[in-house]
Amino acid sequence: QLLLPPLRENDTHCLSFQFYQAGGREGAAPATLNVYIKGTLCGVWVELRGVWVEFWVELAVSTFWPNHYQVVFEAVSTGQRGVLVSLLIMMCVSSVSTPHPLHIKGVEVNAGQTATFQCTVNGQPQSHLFLYLQGMGGRQAIAKETKPVNTRRYVASFDVKNTTKSDSGRYRCITQSEQGVGVSSYAELTVKQPPVPIAPPQLTAVGATYLWIQLNANSINGDGPIIEREVEYRTMKGMLIDTTPVDKTTHKIGHLDPDTEYEISVLLTRPLEGGTGSPGPPLRARTKCAGEWTWRGSYLTDGSSVRLLFSSGG
Repeated sequence: QLLLPPLRENDTHCLSFQFYQAGGREGAAPATLNVYIKGTLCGVWVELRGVWVEFWVELAVSTFWPNHYQVVFEAVSTGQRGVLVSLLIMMCVSSVSTPHPLHIKGVEVNAGQTATFQCTVNGQPQSHLFLYLQGMGGRQAIAKETKPVNTRRYVASFDVKNTTKSDSGRYRCITQSEQGVGVSSYAELTVKQPPVPIAPPQLTAVGATYLWIQLNANSINGDGPIIEREVEYRTMKGMLIDTTPVDKTTHKIGHLDPDTEYEISVLLTRPLEGGTGSPGPPLRARTKCAGEWTWRGSYLTDGSSVRLLFSSGG
């Protein structure tokens, strides 16, 4: 292996190199040259495999300060002695033969959704060009479509489907052909978990046709910010189920049936598609029987008589 010193070239640039093999036993398989790009903060390497003899190959890299990277050349032979591998390396301002990525933007999605990356590529789409997205965690995606920007550039789109929190991390765009490889800088994929309340709502008042609840949704599993709250309630027997939006920490669920048991849960929503979490732990509560009254009262006295004042609630 030959490990080059750290390179800090800014913007898109390229390295051109030749691979020459000499010596070795007659009839032995030729050596193979593998080329890797090792990033500053990660160990994900790009492989460029093949056997080349005396013609130039390009390696186009897009990176921006303060990042740096290293190029690793690895010669692999069949183990026969007497194989001489030599490299001639030259820095060049821009890639000529191989289309190369210019930049790629970060993406944020909710877990379970599809993350779509868009990579701008300098050059023309080619049938023999392999264009794919590579993540630090090992996930890869090939380009699903390309759209021209002008006569010199196009945009390639990549889908990372059914995302989970473990897919979060850095991704880059890679172009690969017989003439060389292009590597973009990294972009961040952020996968958020939709929020779910940790505790059930609390019951604060009961009537024959209503239930007052406290949402009790300050503590959550998952990610914020919370942009919407809903109360879902259903009868324990029967098919009734309903969901209503809530804009306060307390809520009255009205128009209920007397002497009926309900199950009540809170749903929370964060930004972006798929941001609504699963219903939180349920509260079970029963409405009062019809005709059941709750009395509240007070009294007035002038010293010789007492008047009782009652008001009904329910």
